[in-house]
Amino acid sequence: MTKGNGSAPTLVALDEPTRELIRLAAWIAVGTEAQLRSSVKRAAETRVEPMWVEEILLQSYLFAGFPRALNAAREWRKASGLPAPATNGDLSITPDELRARGEETCAEVYGPLYARLRVNIRALHPVLDSWMVVEGYGKVLSRPALDLQRRELCIVAVCAVSGQERQLHSHLLGALNVGASPEAIDATLDVIEAMCPADGMARIRKLWKRVQKK
Repeated sequence: MTKGNGSAPTLVALDEPTRELIRLAAWIAVGTEAQLRSSVKRAAETRVEPMWVEEILLQSYLFAGFPRALNAAREWRKASGLPAPATNGDLSITPDELRARGEETCAEVYGPLYARLRVNIRALHPVLDSWMVVEGYGKVLSRPALDLQRRELCIVAVCAVSGQERQLHSHLLGALNVGASPEAIDATLDVIEAMCPADGMARIRKLWKRVQKK
């Protein structure tokens, strides 16, 4: 890891635990029960940092839905043998603090496109704008136990395997904005390539090339 913009480290290459974390995030989103169970087992056996897995379980409810997040948490408890955390560390954070840290994290991810994003989401529904900032970026993606580079790479993987190309475009840029290197993003796409249809992966690679030219 080297330093990127500001104080954020740049994630240059992916170690095996990070690859397994990305693979797990993708299988949580689109896998069968058997595929999910196998990926959770591999994460446990590869010695992925348990707190990273806990954070991806929580993050998955934003991008894969609550039922899949619950199923993944259940499989992780069985495979890892670890109990749930004893406390909820967010209870002491006020709504205003959640909003403030959500705005900060969202601005870091979207960079110069942040102001336009807020306008566009408000035009869809002002409640969605509030939820995006407070729930998505404040309550979940700002949690300190997993760095934002790995979070964004996992989001890239989930958007790719689930066919959400509009969001994939945003988070490819977001991964770069928070300090993931192009090589790390290439490696992320390599991790999930077998999970995507061939024509879908070709579109994803073309999209990634367009993003790099911006």
